[in-house]
Amino acid sequence: MAEKSERAQREEKILRFWKDNKIFEKSLEKDSPKGEFVFYDGPPFATGLPHYGHILPGTIKDVVPRYKTMQGFHVSRRWGWDCHGLPIENLVEKELGLETKKDIEKFGIAEFNRRARASVLRFEKEWKEIIPRTGRWVNMDNAYKTMDSGYTESVWWSFKNLHDKGLIYQGFKSMHLCPRCETTLSNFEVNLGYKDITDLAVTVEFEIIGQPNTYLLAWTTTPWTLPGNVALAVNPEIKYAVVEGEVKGNTYILAQSLVEKVFGENHKIIRTFSGRELIGEKYKTLFDYYQSEGRVYAADFVKAEEGTGIVHIAPAFGEDDYELSLREKLPFIQHVGTDGRFKPEVADFAGELVKPKDDHQATDIKIIKYLASKNLLFAKEKIIHSYPHCWRCDTPLLNYAAYSWFLKVTEIKDKLIKNNQKVKWVPEDIRDGRFGKWLEGVHDWAISRSRFWGTPLPVWQNADGSKRIVIDSIDTLKKYIKTNGNKYFVMRHGEAIDNAKHILDPKGDPNNHLTEKGKQEAIFASKELKRKSIDIIITSPFLRTRETAEVVRQELGLPESVVVIDDRLHEFNESNMELVSKRVGEFVFEIESRYVKKNILIISHGSPLWVLQKIAAWQSSSNFAEQEMLHTAEVQELSFIPMPHNDDFELDLHRPHIDGIVLEKSGEEYRRVPEVFDTWYDSGSVPFASREIKDFSPADFIAEGLDQTRGWFYTMAVLGTALFNKSPYKQVIVNGLILAEDGKKMSKRLKNYPELTYVLNKYGADALRYYLVSSSAVRAEDLAFSEKSLDEIVKKNISRLENVIGFYELYVNEIKVLKSSRGHILDHWIDACLIKLIKEVTEGLENYELDRASRPLADFVDDLSTWYLRRSRTRPEALPKLREVLLRVAVIMAPFMPFLAEDIYQRLKSEKDFESVHFEVWPRPEKVDTEILAKMREVRKIVSLALEARSRANIKVRQPLNELRIKNKKLGKEYLDLIRDELNVKNIVVNSNLEQEVELDIELTPELIEEGKLRDAIRSIQDTRKERGLKPNEKMKYVLSAGEEDFFKKHSAQIKKATNIEFED
Repeated sequence: MAEKSERAQREEKILRFWKDNKIFEKSLEKDSPKGEFVFYDGPPFATGLPHYGHILPGTIKDVVPRYKTMQGFHVSRRWGWDCHGLPIENLVEKELGLETKKDIEKFGIAEFNRRARASVLRFEKEWKEIIPRTGRWVNMDNAYKTMDSGYTESVWWSFKNLHDKGLIYQGFKSMHLCPRCETTLSNFEVNLGYKDITDLAVTVEFEIIGQPNTYLLAWTTTPWTLPGNVALAVNPEIKYAVVEGEVKGNTYILAQSLVEKVFGENHKIIRTFSGRELIGEKYKTLFDYYQSEGRVYAADFVKAEEGTGIVHIAPAFGEDDYELSLREKLPFIQHVGTDGRFKPEVADFAGELVKPKDDHQATDIKIIKYLASKNLLFAKEKIIHSYPHCWRCDTPLLNYAAYSWFLKVTEIKDKLIKNNQKVKWVPEDIRDGRFGKWLEGVHDWAISRSRFWGTPLPVWQNADGSKRIVIDSIDTLKKYIKTNGNKYFVMRHGEAIDNAKHILDPKGDPNNHLTEKGKQEAIFASKELKRKSIDIIITSPFLRTRETAEVVRQELGLPESVVVIDDRLHEFNESNMELVSKRVGEFVFEIESRYVKKNILIISHGSPLWVLQKIAAWQSSSNFAEQEMLHTAEVQELSFIPMPHNDDFELDLHRPHIDGIVLEKSGEEYRRVPEVFDTWYDSGSVPFASREIKDFSPADFIAEGLDQTRGWFYTMAVLGTALFNKSPYKQVIVNGLILAEDGKKMSKRLKNYPELTYVLNKYGADALRYYLVSSSAVRAEDLAFSEKSLDEIVKKNISRLENVIGFYELYVNEIKVLKSSRGHILDHWIDACLIKLIKEVTEGLENYELDRASRPLADFVDDLSTWYLRRSRTRPEALPKLREVLLRVAVIMAPFMPFLAEDIYQRLKSEKDFESVHFEVWPRPEKVDTEILAKMREVRKIVSLALEARSRANIKVRQPLNELRIKNKKLGKEYLDLIRDELNVKNIVVNSNLEQEVELDIELTPELIEEGKLRDAIRSIQDTRKERGLKPNEKMKYVLSAGEEDFFKKHSAQIKKATNIEFED
């Protein structure tokens, strides 16, 4: 880790300033005349540390809201955490050494999910340090979490809404299954994990029944599916051929167009015919585990471009196969389990993984050897093809027919495409290209997963599955939960002696009786209780509660047997409230299970009853804090429903707690289906689930990486269109990947990139931010991370600007007269440059083109430092203008480089300025003075050409020259003066007849040489002053050496004025 640079330390000081003074919070509280600018933040997982892939979109997400806030919008920025799904499950599995889904079930879902919950925010502390360190302003303390009950409730609401619209169905389809995770994946998840692998393809022989030694040749790239073969498919429109084989008497049938490819040039075609003739032919199967014969069927998906033109059909392992099986009513054979292993009936290969992760060809090789031993293998070959792998565990996926819950995306396809046309994408080709084409080929979304740690599907079904209840909220769940029909009333004991003395009695003083007032309170409360038909009184064992219970019993005329003493109702005397929650929670759930249709009075103390009310309300302590404790002898009805909860009796809608909840409707019981939601459904619900205000407002702006065109962008678009018939976002910036400098993927193992903390400590966050947003990565292009480029930004941009500030601060306190030079051409020019900068940055930001918006800053800094400041160093009257320019630049750079902008602002602002640069109002673009800019460009061009001439003549700039001749007639005196001073020439002559743009008189007279020597001497003394750290007003003594006396005495006045020195002999 690099030591913290001075720049990094300065940024951290600014960070403390923001935090201590709540600058971010104040920026949200200031007036927002332009209203709300809606922004959604895609939730990351906190199971690893932030990396460049997070910082790039995070910086984009910071730049735009900062800009919009300065424009007068209110931009809420709420962080979120993705909490569910395979990313978390895989992490816990690895730590527990669990390899399969069955291992999890054996371990226990409750404990597994408890560990999953504990792992969700493992690196939250580090994220909350690193993200602000990069300069990002976002509310991480009030982050939404996809595992929270409130978020789950919103997901349930959306599902119920879609279900009511007829867009949800449960179906059996051919999908991709991860055998290690034992769950199906959605089509866009599948697209996240394709990689090229070498596989084995085989051509196998199926003997036609009734035609000995005549074989149908079928080709497949999945030999492991052959035991599940139930049919062969041919295309009726294709010509087929009977070919004589090398083995005498053997003939083979395949598509005519593929004969040469399969047999080579030496072959003999016996006859050709239409594929229709093959339909209905029976053949012998290769394996007889399930059936010994199959039949040939027609299918138009059969092509003659590759293979043999005859397709082996295994309905459980291919979409076309499955559709054909439905049409022809073929037997459905699933010879492989969801764990990816052959089932026991596949005797020769039982228990084998069909596609092992570590050696995906292993089982296919065994199948091939078996077929060869039976003389059923015609040929084998190696092929390289793109094969899907699990996006989380990297296991090869299987095409596998399974049950799932689906969202009918195909039904809303046209609306999706129409809504997408209204979205502005950066880069714009994403709309009709990558994203648009993806929408053209949408499939129904398999939204359920057969897993454990996820949002549970809110579907309960009756015993035979013919009826279902779909829950849309916690209140609806309460309405249908089957209870024992009990009614509960809670009562605090009457006033006791210690109450009257304002003394606490947590241990149950045996002498702490009810006071007379307390007894009267209990009698008065009993009058109300008479209308409640109390059946049972359950009381704390403490004296004051038992006496209260006895008064009530007598007043109600109930027998002594109705009073039950329960130790779990005693006063709060544990070390924390969580322990009280556990004993009180155990009490009420046990009572609910013990009694049926009883009216139960619970008499206890203030704290336990407060906790009991909190549990019954199913709220956290913080949300329930405003609820006051009961007064002595106060009675309230307790609306208790036995909701799903964790061990701390907090509402928990996850498995297995939700699985045990039985619903009841019209006397019939309903039990929940076991599936959970695809975690992408969680994140896709952000627009309506993450907001504290339960509404749907399309985001004015979102940003994420290119991969999210088939992830978060897509799932939000689907849910927004399906639920609200509109896109959930209006503007999207898509970023590319951050790669290592060599163009390869960043790898911790290879250490081919600098660590994020190293970069922040050495170069600072501003340099990293500017490097990222000024690159093509903000246009969905990949960026090879270059530390050299980062270093150049520091040197050419940040350091230069810091030097300008340093110059200002050095001289502003030393020079007393600071009248502004309003008429100087350089000041007019820098104003024009600033107006041009504002215009270009604003246009770039308005179009969400952050590279176009940020790059002009570098050009301006170059103009300011290498031209304006260079030519204004000897003009103290330029200092007010320099301060004005620096303050305005701070405002413009604030969204991009917030630390440096704040540093400049704090160092230069006056009392009347804002507390922070980020409270400033974004300037409105003005008309640019193009004439002055053009003329100054011409001046700098002439200077550049003349400097080249000096260089060719080997004459340094400090050596005065007599004359420069130029061709340009349009430059006025003020411009010519700049040229003369910069080039150190005595005269400038305009001559339109020159052949070249400039001609430089390089003749050196004795007088010019003398003057050059003087300038060298002044420069040498100035360098010495700088090395000694002297301020302009501090004198320096200069000891003349032998031979210098005459020269220095001759020019002493000029030297003293320029260098503030005193001579000593």
